[in-house]
Amino acid sequence: MNIQIFGTNKSQDTKKALRFFKERGIKPQFVDLTQRAIAAGELKHFSQKHGLNALVNTKSKAYDKAGLEYLKVTDEQLMQKLMDAPALMVQPLVRSGATAMVGWDEAFWREWYEQHK
Repeated sequence: MNIQIFGTNKSQDTKKALRFFKERGIKPQFVDLTQRAIAAGELKHFSQKHGLNALVNTKSKAYDKAGLEYLKVTDEQLMQKLMDAPALMVQPLVRSGATAMVGWDEAFWREWYEQHK
């Protein structure tokens, strides 16, 4: 089972996701978005599954600071902003093959784990 978790060490939900999978004997590949930016193709994969707006953390300080509530930006501009500032993203982004999950969703992960163990 190959799992990638995109997030930051500051994100509590990312820490919980890493712990969730490690407790089940799965060593996920962690991509720290403060060290390495998410690739445009990866971000596009998540946005195709969930919609681009689902990736934006509207409750974050970064969202308020960027003024995105008041700006009209294209999808391409928003994708670039998300790649440049990972604090704008809902975290964690969890991927395994074609399955892409956004944010903390323990119920989905438990069900998914049971099907793939």
